[in-house]
Amino acid sequence: MIARLVRSTDFERVLRTRSRASSLHFAVHHLADRPSTPSRPSAKPFAGELSTGRVLVDKPPVDDWPTPAPDALWLGAVVPKRHARRSVTRSLLKRQIRVVVGNHAAALAGGLWVVRLRAPFDRARFASAASDELKRVARAELEDLIGSAAQRVATGA
Repeated sequence: MIARLVRSTDFERVLRTRSRASSLHFAVHHLADRPSTPSRPSAKPFAGELSTGRVLVDKPPVDDWPTPAPDALWLGAVVPKRHARRSVTRSLLKRQIRVVVGNHAAALAGGLWVVRLRAPFDRARFASAASDELKRVARAELEDLIGSAAQRVATGA
């Protein structure tokens, strides 16, 4: 299963690394790490009035963040508005990214992965915001890109 990156700090950490592979429109970044956990306030004893009387709680709250397996995969997709003006196009590209990464999940090393759109698709060639041709071209490019990124990470290049 592939989890999604949601915290901006995780995106920033991954995007600070050099890209593992790039194509005409996309770049792939990888960081062999886990997502950061949100900072929690210091656990102070609670002494308050309850309907049942005064209670002193001296134990910290239970940590509800499960420890993920080290080989787990987290994916983030960056599709900026400056490269894909229409939300339909941005959604289409994000869906294609998730599908292709899902297809290659077994070959990808664990850690944080971010796929970034780095150049716009030609609007004259793809007049429709969600054309089948755009979907086909984006998926083909992503298939090649994710495959080469998986090989580079596996070989340590």
